[in-house]
Amino acid sequence: MKYMLLICGDETAAEHANDGCGGWTEEMVARGVLCGGEGLRPPMEATTLRVRDGELLLSDGPFAETKEQIGGYSLIQCADLDEAVEIASKHPAATYGTIEIRPLWQPPHA
Repeated sequence: MKYMLLICGDETAAEHANDGCGGWTEEMVARGVLCGGEGLRPPMEATTLRVRDGELLLSDGPFAETKEQIGGYSLIQCADLDEAVEIASKHPAATYGTIEIRPLWQPPHA
């Protein structure tokens, strides 16, 4: 099953971005569970898009009513949620931010 790890943190999390993942990426590649991932540019560089009643609405920055913002993501493939939790718990961002684990929609097997 594929899961997306959404790496979230407040403004102070950006200072950890230059530290990299402290060997986490290499370990997960060696295990064969990491399918991809990237860090994101700062929230102030975001553009938020909505369409309401046929009208395109654009806003500078993120549209979030929270202090935490998504700073990056990792896409993993593993057996189940228990393994996804184990993998996410080893990510350095878990020590200073939040990691949301979300299963991806997968079509039913034919």
